[in-house]
Amino acid sequence: MTPASSSSNHCLRSRRAALALALLLAGCGKTDPASYRIPKEKDAELPASMTRPAATAPTPAAAPGGPLAGTAVPPAGGPGLAWTAPAAWQPKPVGAMRKGSFTIPGDAGATADLSITTFPGAVGGELANINRWRGQVSLPPIAENDLAAAATRFTANGLPFTVVDLAGADPANPQRILGGMTPYQDAMWFFKLTGPDALVAQAKPAFLDFLKTVKPVTP
Repeated sequence: MTPASSSSNHCLRSRRAALALALLLAGCGKTDPASYRIPKEKDAELPASMTRPAATAPTPAAAPGGPLAGTAVPPAGGPGLAWTAPAAWQPKPVGAMRKGSFTIPGDAGATADLSITTFPGAVGGELANINRWRGQVSLPPIAENDLAAAATRFTANGLPFTVVDLAGADPANPQRILGGMTPYQDAMWFFKLTGPDALVAQAKPAFLDFLKTVKPVTP
């Protein structure tokens, strides 16, 4: 073999080797599509106006149904009312919301609770407050045209009272509310006796007599 032929053959083998190497590298560089993972996108950043804490909602005024949980209706101030409770009623601390508070004892350790509260304005009016009390003993609301039959009215010491007697609808836990309300000096006063059905029914005459002792505070 001549030197020229040897050189030509060597170049040919070198080119074949380079081509084979290139094909091998290309084959090793392929990625299996089934194992390819798309990176999770970064969450978009919210504008500064959307990342600030929400402003505290303003405190609502008295709801149409009267002073309810979640509202901030302050007790009424100004001139007050006085009353004389039956001797058997046990006075309790009044706390922040109550103007008066009593425990009414019954048989076998049963007790009922009398609360006296007052709030500015009409706090929803008679119908709304009666329906609020009805809801507390699982009774459905009544309409305006049912109000005359549902309530008793009388005047004592110059104060007009509206009174309701609400026997609860839950037979498993029979409760009763005797509720009285009267407007005085741009506020509404509420007198509510709550407890076991039989005990509250038994205390009804004393409750009505009690309301008739309520009168404006003498200066």
